[in-house]
Amino acid sequence: MDRIAYGTLPYDVAHLLGGVILLLSFTLLSQRRLPALINVYALQAAMLAGAAFWQGWVQHAPHLYITGLITFAAKGVIIPLAMHRIVARLNMARDIETALGIFPSMALGVALVALAIMVVLPTTSQSQALTREDLALALSVVLLGLLMMISRRSALSQVIGFMSLENGLILAAVGVEGMPLVVELSVAVLVLVAFVVFGVFFRRMRARFDSLDVSHLDRIGRAHR
Repeated sequence: MDRIAYGTLPYDVAHLLGGVILLLSFTLLSQRRLPALINVYALQAAMLAGAAFWQGWVQHAPHLYITGLITFAAKGVIIPLAMHRIVARLNMARDIETALGIFPSMALGVALVALAIMVVLPTTSQSQALTREDLALALSVVLLGLLMMISRRSALSQVIGFMSLENGLILAAVGVEGMPLVVELSVAVLVLVAFVVFGVFFRRMRARFDSLDVSHLDRIGRAHR
C-alpha cells in the first residue's frame, strides 16, 4: 500500500473512526447506568467494525471485511443483547457503583491518552502517519478500558471494560498493514469464550451473594486469611 498522506480521504476517515472509538471510551467512563453502558459499548463495537471495513478498503485487504462482519455481529449485536438479557434475568441494580468519581476518572483518562501518545509516536517515527496515529488511538482505548475495569465495582461493568480494552487491540490489529486474519480471529474467539465464562461467573456470584458487587469477593478473601 502507498504511504497515506495527511489530508487525504483514507487518512481523514480512518482518523475520524479511531477518534470516535476513543471518544466512546470516555463515554463509557462517564456512564452511571448499566443499560446505557451496554448501548455505548455496542456503538463502540459498531464503529470498530466500520474502522475494519475502511481499513480493508484502504489496505486492499479483503480479510478485514471478515473481521468487520464478525466484530459487528458478535460485539455489536449478540453480546450486547446477551448483556441486556443478563441484566433483566438477574434483576441487577441499574446504577453503577464506582471506586472513583466521574470527574477523577475522566481526568485520569485524559492523562492516560497523553501517556499513550508520548509512548507510541516517538517509537513509531519510521511508520506512516496513519499507522502511528491508529496505534496511539488504540493504546489509548486499551488504557481507558483498563481504567474502567479498575474503577468500577460491578462485575458486569468490569467485563465491559475488558471488552472495550479488547476493542483497542482489534483497532491496533486492523490499523497495521499485513496483520494476518488468524490474529484478529483468535482475539475475537478469546472474547467470546471469556464472555461465556463471565456469564457462568455472574450466575454463581448472583446466587451466592444476591449481587454482582465485587467487594463481596474481597470480604471472602479476608475471611479465609
